[in-house]
Amino acid sequence: MERRTRPGRSKPGSRVAPGPADDPLAGLPNVTSLIETEGQITLGQLYPVGCVAIANDDHNCLAILQRRDGETLYELLIRLDAAISRALRDGEFTDEINASD
Repeated sequence: MERRTRPGRSKPGSRVAPGPADDPLAGLPNVTSLIETEGQITLGQLYPVGCVAIANDDHNCLAILQRRDGETLYELLIRLDAAISRALRDGEFTDEINASD
């Protein structure tokens, strides 16, 4: 039986803006530090909100951000890095998803 080659699939355009050329995480020191100290970062789709970025450590959810229209993934990570800094430095936790009363 003869093998058929699959037609080429075109990849959709990415909205991920490149980070620094040497090390993409170099511009995200708080994200890097959090991951290295057993914290975690979650990126993904959250229905019905859309794309979100969440940062938490062992005890607290430091930031929950919603990706803005036209915002690249790298820009979202830059905002997440700043939100992590505010949470650790000032105790100010950012939540763009859940309504606060």
